[in-house]
Amino acid sequence: MKIHTCPNRFRLSTLTPLLVLALAVPWVAAQDQSGEFSKGVIDIGIVAKDVEKSAKFYTEAIGLTEVKGFSVTGEMGKKIGLIDNQPADVRVFVPGSGEGSTRIKLMSFPQAPGKAADQSFIHSTYGFRYLTLFVASTDQALERLKKAGVKPIGETPLSLGGTSRLTTVRDPDGNFIELIGP
Repeated sequence: MKIHTCPNRFRLSTLTPLLVLALAVPWVAAQDQSGEFSKGVIDIGIVAKDVEKSAKFYTEAIGLTEVKGFSVTGEMGKKIGLIDNQPADVRVFVPGSGEGSTRIKLMSFPQAPGKAADQSFIHSTYGFRYLTLFVASTDQALERLKKAGVKPIGETPLSLGGTSRLTTVRDPDGNFIELIGP
């Protein structure tokens, strides 16, 4: 497996319903942080039809780095109310390196395949609808997408004014990904 690195910053806007599954969010003690949360990042769980194809997309086309994942037993998944007795091997991807980065947790359930959401547009189905990733260079992101055979959708890249451009793509399951950067 080839692992890629990317200096991109990452931020969640939203993600697709029926494809979101948050598992085993680690509890991290706060360091001089006040308020309701002990950690200022969000982990995102994505259930994919084909985890290998999606892993290749998120590393090669998007530029995330795969880091050590984890497994969840069917019993544990049932106890936390997220999985109906199905075990899960969770692959983890981050936008660069370092502790405290937002993580995308990718998994599939071949023994209990789910149903695809209507991905025609972000208003086609309720729930989380898309990810926004802030990239260091739109030109580099476009090169990486082209090399991976991924074409932008709509009329993107589109200028947001100033030096920022927005490029929209879809992952192998049709989830919308926005790439924003200079």
